[in-house]
Amino acid sequence: MAKTMIGVVTSNTNPKTIVVTVTSHKTHPVYKKRYISSKKFMAHDETNQAKIGDKVVISEVRPVSASKRFKLDKVLEHASIRHEEGEES
Repeated sequence: MAKTMIGVVTSNTNPKTIVVTVTSHKTHPVYKKRYISSKKFMAHDETNQAKIGDKVVISEVRPVSASKRFKLDKVLEHASIRHEEGEES
């Protein structure tokens, strides 16, 4: 069975490729303090449906390219505020 992860899209500048940041909580082995660890994964998005800030599910597949080992399964929730190109505030 393929490994699935939930994360947030942080970049979608390349065609058919998204960068997803997956965060997890870990416990330090000596001090027992919990901390947040995050890792970025490149995923294949065939239809370019994911936008920056969307919460998505990615699953492990055979290598699509040199750096892509995951594909977009579905978008769980869309970002509430869309990032507009060329907007200055």
